[in-house]
Amino acid sequence: MKKNMGSADRVIRILVAVAVIALYFGNLISGTIAIVLLVLAGIFILTSFISFCPLYLPFKLSTRKKGE
Repeated sequence: MKKNMGSADRVIRILVAVAVIALYFGNLISGTIAIVLLVLAGIFILTSFISFCPLYLPFKLSTRKKGE
């Protein structure tokens, strides 16, 4: 796997994941939508830590700068 995520992309994904988790534990979201968003938050955290997004691959996208 070649890294294809820049640092700004990774930070945004982590912030979104933390926001979803906070909404869940604050009882502002529940039910099916909560489960879907928590799974998405988990995927965001995982892809942030490995700096690779499989959805970028077919479109040949990269948010990574040359020097990163």
